[in-house]
Amino acid sequence: MAKSNKFKYTEAVREIEEILNEIEAGELEVDILAERVRRAGELIKLCREKLRKTEEDLEENLNEEEFD
Repeated sequence: MAKSNKFKYTEAVREIEEILNEIEAGELEVDILAERVRRAGELIKLCREKLRKTEEDLEENLNEEEFD
């Protein structure tokens, strides 16, 4: 995934899936495997943060609508 200022959830999920496929194939050298696992961990963290933020935004918007 290209690094940019705008995080794309779907691109991150796609990259995680690619990493999982590589790991499941079992053909990665140990050093590359460690890098892939580290990268997957970073992407999972970003996805969780994005989902948390989205949930907060939704709750905020729903609460605002209740008072209108």
